[in-house]
Amino acid sequence: MGRRSDRVAGLLQREIGWLASARLKDPRLARMVTLARVEVSDDLSVATVAVTVGGTDEDAEDALRGLRSAAGYVKRELGRRLDLKRAPDLRFVLDASIAQGDRVLGLLDSIKEEEA
Repeated sequence: MGRRSDRVAGLLQREIGWLASARLKDPRLARMVTLARVEVSDDLSVATVAVTVGGTDEDAEDALRGLRSAAGYVKRELGRRLDLKRAPDLRFVLDASIAQGDRVLGLLDSIKEEEA
């Protein structure tokens, strides 16, 4: 990513986080939803928002559906709140890095137990 897209990604992460916690009243977002990172395309037309969700896989999928259904509203609000010519299209995805890290730590623990 370029320097401008990095700055825009930081702004988007802050604003989307605020919108998700303060303005979105979807019951599917009742679980703890955290914005892990935001990546913006070089032309600033698309922002990929990676989220983590506390709870089960089903809770995570529900939260993701809730965020995706609110994407139009969030985009409009971003357009109003930020000084951008055009707010980027939002793509919400689940961030698997925490789950993968937990899996790796579990594997390391099991190896350590086998060696002992």
